[in-house]
Amino acid sequence: MPPSSETGLLSLGPAARLVGVDPDTLRRWADAGRIDVFTTPGGHRRFERHALERVRETRRARIVPLASLGATPERLSRAYRRSYGSRDSAERLATGPGADREAYRNDGRRLVEALVAHLDAGLADARARSRSEAEAAALVDELARRLAEGGVGLIEAVGQFVAARRPFLTELAAIGRRRTLDPAHLGTLYEDASAVLDRLLLRFIAAHQAATA
Repeated sequence: MPPSSETGLLSLGPAARLVGVDPDTLRRWADAGRIDVFTTPGGHRRFERHALERVRETRRARIVPLASLGATPERLSRAYRRSYGSRDSAERLATGPGADREAYRNDGRRLVEALVAHLDAGLADARARSRSEAEAAALVDELARRLAEGGVGLIEAVGQFVAARRPFLTELAAIGRRRTLDPAHLGTLYEDASAVLDRLLLRFIAAHQAATA
């Protein structure tokens, strides 16, 4: 059954935008039975608008911007540097001169800013959410290209990307625990962050392969 104002049913993408979460997050909620979902004969998920609106209003009462919790881009960037000890992520990734290392650091800070903006825009502005993910994707494309041109193989590059996502998620969870964030809110933030990082990883792999083709 197609989504329409007459049936009050929405497909996954519009439903996720209405609630203000990542589509992967809403899909997991549906699979876990946390929200009612209907499945069409073709296997597509459909969600009732009024049920989604109830979830959205419940979430609005709990949402707190990440910056007010202390999850600023600067703090998350410091978490990256701490995770690498005496050698920061730029030094581990860059193989060129100092200017290249500085480019990695700058792009890393911009990527963290885009990720924070993406998570904070969930309920407030779907367009801002899309813009911030597009900015993050462009930065990931550039990182993959630079690594490929620097002779870093795909396996090593993917390993560095996976290592770089860990401190972001770890610090996000730690801040939530320290600030006694509502468990449901923290869980949704973590799921959304994991989902967008998964998409960026797939894009990173494709961009690296394209650069080395």
